[in-house]
Amino acid sequence: MTDQLTFEILAEICKHAQPDANPVTLETKLTDLGIHSLEMADILFDLETKYGIQIETDTTDAWSNLQNVGSVVEAVRALVEH
Repeated sequence: MTDQLTFEILAEICKHAQPDANPVTLETKLTDLGIHSLEMADILFDLETKYGIQIETDTTDAWSNLQNVGSVVEAVRALVEH
């Protein structure tokens, strides 16, 4: 089951994914979507702006800690619900 927050984050990630990416699930690795570190920084910035949160991490940390779609959703959810 996908809630509204998950749906919105999936949509944001899909904006940056390769057009021919397979269906995106929470288990999908960001690298499988063709998302590299610069695009990850763009995604994080967009999510910070949208939800009024601050993700305390640099691009390198984000890239090593946020490996799949689900990890991005959970990181944002933790900040939004805090």
